[in-house]
Amino acid sequence: MSTQTPPEPTAHGPITLTDLVRYQGASGDMNPLHHDSAVAQAAGFEGPFAPGMYPAGLLATWATDWLGPGQIRSYRMRFREQAWPGDVLTCSGEIVREYEEAGERRVDVELACTRQTGGVTVQGWASFVVV
Repeated sequence: MSTQTPPEPTAHGPITLTDLVRYQGASGDMNPLHHDSAVAQAAGFEGPFAPGMYPAGLLATWATDWLGPGQIRSYRMRFREQAWPGDVLTCSGEIVREYEEAGERRVDVELACTRQTGGVTVQGWASFVVV
């Protein structure tokens, strides 16, 4: 089984409040914490922050662009740190295991969406069929 070389990490941003509002409209998640400064500050935040699924979606897209959307067999993630307007988010990953299962060649990958501070906003794990 030959190892697939991951693509270069992909940077997104700096993300803007407009990016967050556009994501909210597309996802249907209109929680005002993600676009209304007064609401976010009243809740104890410095201002609006990205919905967790925004960087998670960027990360899933990076992985499926690499290994194929039809090839994914599992995907899970952990939200680790908030992303804020002005952040640059970088998606990356690596293969950590190659094996055969159910007659298919598969790889397990570890993924990360990282802020410019070095903090990981979303960590992910996925399994893909290798074609």
